[in-house]
Amino acid sequence: MERTLFIVKPDAVERALVGRILAMVEEAGLKLVRLRMTNLDDRSAGDFYQVHKGKPFFDKLVAYMTSGRIVAGVVEGDDAIKHLRSVCGATDPSAAAAGTIRATYGVNLTMNSIHASDSPASASYEIKFFFADLE
Repeated sequence: MERTLFIVKPDAVERALVGRILAMVEEAGLKLVRLRMTNLDDRSAGDFYQVHKGKPFFDKLVAYMTSGRIVAGVVEGDDAIKHLRSVCGATDPSAAAAGTIRATYGVNLTMNSIHASDSPASASYEIKFFFADLE
């Protein structure tokens, strides 16, 4: 059993898509373990996306992720990281497979509605970032 983190991004929260996105995740067979609505400030968003510091899109990403409320969640299941990323679809909604979260709700490369951890190391760091009490 593996756990991974996802974030329903500000654009999707603003468009009242949280319930629909959570339903897609659960219907894919992933079990919701923890959920939290919060706001990121510049420092916390910068810390969360530290792997992207120095990249051309970093400042835009931080500004976007601090623009409104987010919903962070943890799901578990067999091969949860790969499974959730498949449900999310490609980062660019225009390249995402039909029926995925990003193809259905994503607006563009930045406003793509959902973040999902990309590796066991990222999942571990990201889960602890939002849910320090989870092992």
